[in-house]
Amino acid sequence: MKIAVVDGMGGSIGAQIVLELRQALPEETEIIALGTNAIATGNMMKARASRGATGENAIEFSIGEADVIMGSLSILVPNSMMGEVTPQIATAVASAPGRKILLPISNPPLEILGTKKKPLQQLIKDAISIVTSHPW
Repeated sequence: MKIAVVDGMGGSIGAQIVLELRQALPEETEIIALGTNAIATGNMMKARASRGATGENAIEFSIGEADVIMGSLSILVPNSMMGEVTPQIATAVASAPGRKILLPISNPPLEILGTKKKPLQQLIKDAISIVTSHPW
């Protein structure tokens, strides 16, 4: 199974996702860190992603090989994360065939109806539970 974790800005949410995935899944699971900037990618790599790439072209090129795509809802919103998520990145993520498991948080703030407010750590645990319970 290949899991792509997409993040930007400081990469802290992506790093937390990678860390939790690494603890919950077998070591041979490939976790691909895709950062909108080098700091985000670096922090996800420090959390033990298998490999990483940075920038619009790298995300557009690599996202299609993932069975699962994880990150915040922002990765589907053009110009989010202070412009780091370009329209091309948002389109590439939305169009990729992998299953998207997204945390209902975004920058800029969006109101997502039907979701229950939970602390970030609980959202990440819920996302990891979805990944570990599905026979990919």
